[in-house]
Amino acid sequence: MSNETTAGNEQEPANTAFEPQFVRNMVESFLRIGLLVVLLMMSYDIIKPFIVPILWGAIIAVAAMPLVRWLEPKLGGKRGLAATLVSLVFILLLVVPTWMVTESALGGLKKVATAAQEGTLTIPPPPAKVANLPMIGDEVYAGWSRANKDIEAVLTDAAPQIQNAVRSLLKGIGGSLVGVLMFVASIAIAGGFMAFADSCGQLASRFFVRVGGLSPGGEWAPMTVATVRSVLKGVIGVAVIQTVLVAIGLFVVGIPGAPLWSAIILFLAIAQLPALIVVLPIIAYAWSAYDTTTAAIFTVWSLLAGASDNILKPILMGRGVDIPMPVILIGAIGGMIASGIIGLFAGAVVLAIWYKLFVLWLEQEPS
Repeated sequence: MSNETTAGNEQEPANTAFEPQFVRNMVESFLRIGLLVVLLMMSYDIIKPFIVPILWGAIIAVAAMPLVRWLEPKLGGKRGLAATLVSLVFILLLVVPTWMVTESALGGLKKVATAAQEGTLTIPPPPAKVANLPMIGDEVYAGWSRANKDIEAVLTDAAPQIQNAVRSLLKGIGGSLVGVLMFVASIAIAGGFMAFADSCGQLASRFFVRVGGLSPGGEWAPMTVATVRSVLKGVIGVAVIQTVLVAIGLFVVGIPGAPLWSAIILFLAIAQLPALIVVLPIIAYAWSAYDTTTAAIFTVWSLLAGASDNILKPILMGRGVDIPMPVILIGAIGGMIASGIIGLFAGAVVLAIWYKLFVLWLEQEPS
């Protein structure tokens, strides 16, 4: 009995010595984790304004790098100069059309407002065939006729709606200009990425290997580049082609406001919304404003151009990458719904990585 008591007494110092060490380790771990969390939160707050421009810069750099590599030997191997020239061209391609569309919209708005104030605003009488339009013909003809006979009364009755529409339009123009400035900054960042493409590529590869190991992490960097380019070809490329096709019809026929309609169609196409939302009302206008032959040719052309994405997208989406087209398309659309336009690319990349991990898991032998 005395031996057991002695043994118990000998063990107590070990327990009392262990407890302070455990508490000290726990407190130190808590402080280290807390410091790490604070540093991460502060770092996030610092870089938060730059996250979206940097992501767009990376996407633009991936898309434009083949052009830089093509231009580089023609400039004596000066990659920095090639990247700068490509960035400047991209900025001009962004700023000039934006300025033209904005000037057209504000100029038209100012002209209408001036005419309304001076009492010189007139609406031409509606063609008789407007009344024959299915479903909406009678209402459109009646409203058009009333505007033709007494435009001042129509403007007075619709004054609140007109003010709200003008306010929304100006707000949208302001938001668009801010977006353009952000894209100009993104293009400048892309120029830096392209000028130092080798270093950036090595850093990205090391990061993916660190996260996913040599396999499959070693495949993620080139797969990310290929996926981004696939989305560009399948979404942005198709949107541009579709917009150009529709715009050809608008300009050839002489539809008023063709630059503005083209810009709206481009936005809808990038957002994966059907261009026919805009095209169909324009077709209805063409039947009321032009002769039957012109309207019929314009209708056929516009319908084919408006539906061209259904043919082009399966052809271009997924080319150059070992990922099924539906995976990239679902990732692009889902990412856009979740995170906006930037999600077009991020969603496709994330889903492509998950697809690769899933395939790798399927190929492993069951234990």
